[in-house]
Amino acid sequence: MFSRTIFSRASNSPNPSRRSPFLLSLAAQRRLLSDGVRQAIDKAVASAPVVLFMKGTPETPQCGFSRASIQVLGMQGVDPEKFAAYNVLEDQELRQGIKEYSDWPTIPQLYVDKEFVGGCDIIVSMHQNGELAKMLEEKGVLVHETEQAEGGEKKE
Repeated sequence: MFSRTIFSRASNSPNPSRRSPFLLSLAAQRRLLSDGVRQAIDKAVASAPVVLFMKGTPETPQCGFSRASIQVLGMQGVDPEKFAAYNVLEDQELRQGIKEYSDWPTIPQLYVDKEFVGGCDIIVSMHQNGELAKMLEEKGVLVHETEQAEGGEKKE
């Protein structure tokens, strides 16, 4: 009720400067992202079938949520050749930009085939209920069992 009251007041206001700052539309949020940053994120998201924006690197995650996300992807058997990770701590524009790009407030963020999947909570939940395994299998991004058994060598 409270937000509806604010929304109706803000949307009926003849003076746009009186609108609530909390009512930025998705389009307005997207405009905050520069074209250069958007293009760089588009390129990063398209760089591999599975892309994780995280704090730190897969070898040295810098937060527990990034560590958990990497662990889940490892347990799922994501093929390292079909995976890319971007350390948002190295670039402040990327760190803020990815949040605006996905309209998701937290990091890490997982993309599969250029589609936003979610953050750590979503990744863990999907892992626990089997949805993540099914999606990754359907997308063909897992290392095959024969490859894993033979130390990563591909069997043709």
